[in-house]
Amino acid sequence: MREKAEIFKRRVEKFQRLLKENEIDGAVIRTLSTFIYFTGTKWLRPSLLIPAEGEPVVIVAKGEKELFMQRSWIENVKEFQKTEDLMAMVTMWIAKNGYSTIGMEFSIERDAYILFYELFKKLNPGVQIEDIRHLSMQLRMIKDDWELGNIRKAGKNAVKGMEVAMEEIKPGKSELEMAAEIYRELMLNGSEDPKVYVSATPRAHAEPFRDVRVEKGRFVTVVIGADYNHYYANLTRSFFIGEPNERAKNAIEAMEEVHKIALEKTLPGVTFSRVERDIAAVYREKGLQEYYITGYTHGVGLLIEEDPITTIVVPHRAMKAREGMALAMVHAPLMVPEGAVKKEDTVILGKKVENVTPFEASVFL
Repeated sequence: MREKAEIFKRRVEKFQRLLKENEIDGAVIRTLSTFIYFTGTKWLRPSLLIPAEGEPVVIVAKGEKELFMQRSWIENVKEFQKTEDLMAMVTMWIAKNGYSTIGMEFSIERDAYILFYELFKKLNPGVQIEDIRHLSMQLRMIKDDWELGNIRKAGKNAVKGMEVAMEEIKPGKSELEMAAEIYRELMLNGSEDPKVYVSATPRAHAEPFRDVRVEKGRFVTVVIGADYNHYYANLTRSFFIGEPNERAKNAIEAMEEVHKIALEKTLPGVTFSRVERDIAAVYREKGLQEYYITGYTHGVGLLIEEDPITTIVVPHRAMKAREGMALAMVHAPLMVPEGAVKKEDTVILGKKVENVTPFEASVFL
């Protein structure tokens, strides 16, 4: 970790410049992914204090300081014994430095508790709170070489997981049984927090059920999020079990076509909505528009789905793709009665598009 300290220090310095530009005195970071982005390590219930000027402070539970310092570059680490001590330390940090405006990330991520936010407001009634998620994501959207290296390694793990998925998909097997084997493969290859979704019914993303089983005449869709050094790569494939009907064949052909369009046309400087229109045109031509869900791409990094998120954040569709982005596409499935149809890879945008999850196999099992 020490040899990578400069990477994380530079990130904090860039973030501090953004805080100053927005007249924010300091930030209280509770979201896990941003905590990792600045400290270099994951931690349970993280608390990171970043002033607009000066050294960042990390607060951990009593007995954790030594181990945390072994895994992070940050040297100003304090310990708390009781939850109220943690809140008191944050409040004292603000009061001691005379801060009047504090940034927090409004997020649904783990450890970004609304309870913490409400308690913070009560203890700091005179402090103005600003949402700074857009500032951290402004930095995180463009990956550096070290981040991209991790995403490439995560991509290789995702491919290994999909190879196992193909072996496990058999009529009568439950979604849970298949997911268990995929998880095992991913973790044995170094993924610490993989995500696996298996759908044997018309569901785009679904936690696997123990009582839903593979049936002939339906699609099985496997969504894999493999991580390496906390960075993710997404890989999704849909497989048809048995002899496909005309609608299933049409959906497969359409998805192959839009996947090709996405990878060829999503280039630096191109607006996401421009590519989205081309994709929608394919589905209209094939009479599949009623099964189409808008939102073909999203960012990938410390989260399996992060900015830009054209899938759920409408304004992001007007953004332009930029060099250094890592994107998953095609994210949105076709939801035909035979099941969800999806083909998704993780790509890195540079002078050319680099697919880090290349997986070629028959869609018919």
